[in-house]
Amino acid sequence: MRKILIVDDSPTMRRMVAASLQNLDDVFFVEAGNGLEAIETLAREHPSLMILDLNMPDMHGLEVLQFVRAHHEYRSVPIIVLTTRYDDVTRQAALNSGASRYMTKPFEPTALREQVAGLLGLK
Repeated sequence: MRKILIVDDSPTMRRMVAASLQNLDDVFFVEAGNGLEAIETLAREHPSLMILDLNMPDMHGLEVLQFVRAHHEYRSVPIIVLTTRYDDVTRQAALNSGASRYMTKPFEPTALREQVAGLLGLK
């Protein structure tokens, strides 16, 4: 089983992301509602992939991304940034900070599923 960590301050969005990915085989979900909780969950759960919002209270998603990439044990965890931010500056900042993919909300469930499956090597 592969764990996917969904990080978003909106419980509704976390449910939507999980529902979009339920057709994938051998995955289950853990959630975090803010950046600090994301880091704690990452350390505790060791997910196979993270889906990360940028605009969150207490710790911006870019800070979470930079923290994760600064720690050797998490550098190989694929991270999909899923955000409402459409601008090229934010997109480039996320990719430069180590995001594996950058997607915007509202998102197409099929596109998200394809990205996750590709990064995890699933069918």
